[in-house]
Amino acid sequence: MDDVQFGARFRAVRLRRQLRQRDVADRAGVSDATVSRLERGRLDLLTVHAIRAVATALEIRIDLSAWWRGGDLDRLVHSHHAALAEAVIGRLAEIGGWTVRPEVSFSIRGERGVIDLLAWHPSTRTLLVIELKTAIVDVSELLGTLDRKTRLAATVGRDLGWDPVHVGTCLIVAESPTNRRHVAEFGETLRSALPADRRTTRQWLRVPAGPLRGLLFFSDRHVVTTGRGIVSRKRVRVPTRTPAVRAPSRGPLERAPEAARSLPNRHPVSR
Repeated sequence: MDDVQFGARFRAVRLRRQLRQRDVADRAGVSDATVSRLERGRLDLLTVHAIRAVATALEIRIDLSAWWRGGDLDRLVHSHHAALAEAVIGRLAEIGGWTVRPEVSFSIRGERGVIDLLAWHPSTRTLLVIELKTAIVDVSELLGTLDRKTRLAATVGRDLGWDPVHVGTCLIVAESPTNRRHVAEFGETLRSALPADRRTTRQWLRVPAGPLRGLLFFSDRHVVTTGRGIVSRKRVRVPTRTPAVRAPSRGPLERAPEAARSLPNRHPVSR
């Protein structure tokens, strides 16, 4: 389906519901021009947020999919997610005291979902909900999902035999310049929902005390973060030896004096 056909479907639904473009724009919180561009298939001039807003106003469901010429994109994304999970589980094992269950599904009073990592700290009876994100796409949806999982976590934990006194929440984002930029773009919103800073979160993971709501960046390439996550690793570079400088060869008329030629050879001192 091309862009023109895509927009035509919005127009058809609007006319069927006997709405003007202005009516749809008011409901979606966008301009009349946005609705007009969408119906004419000018998607290159619109944001995904605007398209979704108009779709919601018209009760149209959008299935936004991504395809790659390289083949199985889902497997590629899932492998990145699995690598991130493996790194976080490994780090919690290094800290000690945590029992971690990956991919914990739940269905409670009609609310369904999967908790990426559910961690239990028995000595303090603390339950930790860990949400893993390899990419930041929709912050509102992300925080809504995280809030639902945190709210139901105690019930999920009891089903596993864990009876928590405190429940913590940690959003772990894969380290990348793009994710850093997206988090900075929605900094105020994320700080409001996840106020614990890096240092507080790191200390809490070692000795949980009360509830937690924090965000960490984490690299899935090593079981450490790269700068602002759970722990940092510094790369040590071995200094290279300074190469010896050879003097230019002398011709038969420019030979050094006999005394100079008798001096021992000197080599650069390794540092």
